[in-house]
Amino acid sequence: MAQSKVLILQHVPWERPGRILETLEDVGLETNTLNIVDEKKPDLPDFKDISGVVIMGGPMGALDFEKHPGLKTEAKLVRASISVGKPVLGICLGHQIIATALGGKLTSNAVEEIGFAPIKRLDRHDYFSMWSKEVNVLHWHSDVVGLPEGAQLLARSEKTKVQAFRIASALGLQFHLEVTPAMLEEWLAEPKMAGKLSKSEKKRMLADFEECNSQLLPLADSVFNGFAARCSTYAGFLQGK
Repeated sequence: MAQSKVLILQHVPWERPGRILETLEDVGLETNTLNIVDEKKPDLPDFKDISGVVIMGGPMGALDFEKHPGLKTEAKLVRASISVGKPVLGICLGHQIIATALGGKLTSNAVEEIGFAPIKRLDRHDYFSMWSKEVNVLHWHSDVVGLPEGAQLLARSEKTKVQAFRIASALGLQFHLEVTPAMLEEWLAEPKMAGKLSKSEKKRMLADFEECNSQLLPLADSVFNGFAARCSTYAGFLQGK
């Protein structure tokens, strides 16, 4: 049997796993990062050799199968992974892919949610445990999802009803805990990400990041270390089969 790895699905070069990858590497987990979004028949690792799945963000819609046929494969992978208890983590677009793969409705917000703003805790779970009722996080999206049947709603914001949810072995986060300072600067320099933002808005976002980072780091560590632990457990289960 091949060495099991955590599969990271990336959709555009700049939306990298950041702190997620750092955490997985810190605990000694092997990873495999692929971009299959435009492939009709992508060459994926053997399912039995995947110890966890991370689905990153991107500018496309979660149901835009015609332009990006690989999204359909990602949705199938989500359902297959959850069916056997394989850990899944979705960020932004990844969060929407998990939700829609399980029957959640995808819609576009009237107003984009970009920048730092609070999310409110609605419920508690080990996968995503906010210590305070509110925390400021980085938002960068326009599409939103409804809660899939059977999912546990964990957090919302003023503009987005579903900011974090858990269903079986999967966790979806609409916001960006994975972003490092260097990644944020890269995003703000990327026209496809920040082309509509003014210089003052970009400056404000950098200042907000510096102010909020000390609160975000413990939450990111909790979420990503928890995910890494579940992947390690699943890798051990695979080795024991």
